[in-house]
Amino acid sequence: MKKKISLVTPTLNEKDNIENFILKVKEEMSKLDYDYEHIIIDNFSNDGTTEILKRIAKDDNKIKLIFNSRNFGSVRSPYYGLLQTSGDAAILINADFQDPIDLIPKYIQKWKEGNDIVLNEKINSDENKFMFFVRKVFYSLISRISEVGLKKNITGSGIYDKKVIERFRTLNDPYPYLRGLIFELGFKIETVKFKQPVRLKGESKHNFFSMYDIAMLGIVKHSKLPLRLMTIIGFLLSILSLFVGLFYLFYKLFFWNTFSAGVAPLVIGLFLLGAVQVFLIGLLGEYISVILSHSRNLPLVEERERINFDK
Repeated sequence: MKKKISLVTPTLNEKDNIENFILKVKEEMSKLDYDYEHIIIDNFSNDGTTEILKRIAKDDNKIKLIFNSRNFGSVRSPYYGLLQTSGDAAILINADFQDPIDLIPKYIQKWKEGNDIVLNEKINSDENKFMFFVRKVFYSLISRISEVGLKKNITGSGIYDKKVIERFRTLNDPYPYLRGLIFELGFKIETVKFKQPVRLKGESKHNFFSMYDIAMLGIVKHSKLPLRLMTIIGFLLSILSLFVGLFYLFYKLFFWNTFSAGVAPLVIGLFLLGAVQVFLIGLLGEYISVILSHSRNLPLVEERERINFDK
């Protein structure tokens, strides 16, 4: 009996790519000696992607569709899609062709060698050079401050063994940071290095706020260092304030008639302390928001409709 590979593709307004993408995946899988299913989880597209997917799924039972009731974001939706798989392994791959389809057999080969997870690792990119640099700096930062050894420049796309998916199902995390979670759990992980091409058609759905959200999620989920830095900074500023206060006191006592401090140092000091406090309160708020997400016990995704899962 053939082993089964489940492919998971999250979509959001991919009408220009999705039909060609599904066809290319089908062609690639036909070269391999595996049964497969292709789960596409749509994050409330409004550009006609939904209609294209339904038309394709009507004639192909291997295409299984999940339509979310709203846009649940690029963190929760792909993770939820992985949990719906039934194969011996699951491949997470995006529909914008920035995850090359010809990496699929490479994932499978390294998985067959005994690795639990095989991820793609960007060594270079044809995308905007500034954005690639920013991502590279972020991954270097989070790798350094994380309590577990995270890999740099991975996207989360790759192959996940069935036992990894089963472990995910036991977790109750409404907002998982997949790229950190897999290292937190200690699975055997290998990478496939590649140069990331530009998006074939359409525009990226990521903006500054979505990337900031993912970045902060990665930091607060996998590092206590920012909290400890808050304590250290608060302590050091207290010591500094004490010494500055003593300096002004004694200087004024010894040079009562000639020394005039004025209000400028006071104003500058207050602005500095205020800025530091606002920054640290904001950072603390990020940790509290993660705790709040867990306490509300909300589902990862609410489905509006699913198609072909009973076939």
